[in-house]
Amino acid sequence: MDNLSKSVLRIITGFIFGWVALACIIFGGLPLLILVLTVVYIGAKEYVKILEHKGFFPSLKVILFVDALFAVIAYFSCFKYLPLIFTIGIMTAFMWVLFRGKQPYIANVATTVVGFMYSGWFPLHLIMLRDIGSNYDTAIQMLLKPYAQNSGLHYLVFVFLLVIITDVGCYYFGRHLGKHKLAPVISPNKTIEGSMGGVFCTVIGGFIIAYFIKLPWLYALIGSLLVTTFAQIGDLCESMIKRDAGVKDSGDLLPGHGGFLDRTDSYIFAIPVMYYFFKCIVENKDLIINMTDFIKRIF
Repeated sequence: MDNLSKSVLRIITGFIFGWVALACIIFGGLPLLILVLTVVYIGAKEYVKILEHKGFFPSLKVILFVDALFAVIAYFSCFKYLPLIFTIGIMTAFMWVLFRGKQPYIANVATTVVGFMYSGWFPLHLIMLRDIGSNYDTAIQMLLKPYAQNSGLHYLVFVFLLVIITDVGCYYFGRHLGKHKLAPVISPNKTIEGSMGGVFCTVIGGFIIAYFIKLPWLYALIGSLLVTTFAQIGDLCESMIKRDAGVKDSGDLLPGHGGFLDRTDSYIFAIPVMYYFFKCIVENKDLIINMTDFIKRIF
């Protein structure tokens, strides 16, 4: 397949995947849960396959079991049970290695725990971000989560589009202006110029999107910088895992893109960071007031 055909296939795949994801984000509820669980399931399988290539053997069954518990926590907002889930997950990882008895023991436990965090807990923040500002009066509403144009929808669209803008900006500036390597060992094709171009495009895009969702300019600026920073870090971290394991792509399910982890790696770190940014800072007016009063008392 020539370069032109690969580029066309990449664009078509990205277009279809992007619109399906955007539709699920808009509707929220069960469609979004199904989308996220699909990505989590395939991402977990790709993660385990990558690690097995390195000689580690994380348990896919344990990862998916804990991810399913995380999904219940995220969907129904039962965060008081989160310490219990972490305890169950880590102890199960140890017991799986103990009774399976396959070397390397420590690495298998560690990669299993990292697996249900990286491929499960982090991506599931997408559901939590979508639910910011939602109120459900009945158990049926809590289960089905009918469409709601709440602040969480605006925030998630903000993040979703800015990650795309970051990827496009980094690619365009890196291809045409890139000279200095950003991470030559981990990802030789990425450049400092591409990274800075992604930051520039994301900040401009963030101000434009913020105008339509009525997000104050200061939050738009901070949010844009956070998105582009952690989107690029997420991309580099996935490249680090693949580079260490000696594989080029995480899979081949998405023509022109590779695997699901290759397509969603920029979101894995950006989504959790932005959830806590919007939940703890933008939505928490009391925190801002208390911080302002504290600063005033200092000076």
